[in-house]
Amino acid sequence: QVRLVESGGGLVQAGGSLRLSCTASGQTSLNGAMGWFRRAPGKEREFVALIRRSGSSTYYADSVKGRFTISRDNAKYTVYLQMNSLKPEDTAVYYCASANSYRTTYYPVSPELYDYWGQGTQVTVSS
Repeated sequence: QVRLVESGGGLVQAGGSLRLSCTASGQTSLNGAMGWFRRAPGKEREFVALIRRSGSSTYYADSVKGRFTISRDNAKYTVYLQMNSLKPEDTAVYYCASANSYRTTYYPVSPELYDYWGQGTQVTVSS
């Protein structure tokens, strides 16, 4: 089992920045790709960004490309999401997810490809 705990959410004005963190504990050797998803009120959960185990490859949703940056520190079992130029439409609960290392999909953008999830952290962007 892997436990994920997110932090760093909050309220920010449009144009501002936040950095989310997600720390894994438990059987962290299972960690493969790590991803961030979000769910806005009344909407489906959507993919935001992912990073492969080595940290060498990343992939972003078009809606956040150029504004968000995902990174990971494997020594600290932590993945980060730096969010810049935030917009009101970025308001959502953000979830961290981890895929088992045996999964072979190179860019797992579907939530079904992730095995562990955090509880989520609220990000609110005011206009």
